[in-house]
Amino acid sequence: MSSCCTPDGSCGTGTTTVAVVDSTATAYRVSGMSCGHCRTAITASVGALAGVLSVDVDVDGGLVTVSTAGDPDDAAIGAAIDDAGYELTGRA
Repeated sequence: MSSCCTPDGSCGTGTTTVAVVDSTATAYRVSGMSCGHCRTAITASVGALAGVLSVDVDVDGGLVTVSTAGDPDDAAIGAAIDDAGYELTGRA
């Protein structure tokens, strides 16, 4: 016979709740990227913004794709890219 109680005395059903968030993916052209450091710097800077769910940096293609909860804040994303030392040249 199995029990739903865990060794620490808490009870659970063994199910996991997953929150689903509507997201918007927006690609931006960014100049000045050339290596893995560029990827790391942009990912950290843009990823720290409120509402950003994920950041994908394609160094070779010069693209940064940002997934946000709702509409992206282009000005904030541009400023974060600028702060990281790169230049947002527009949406792709």
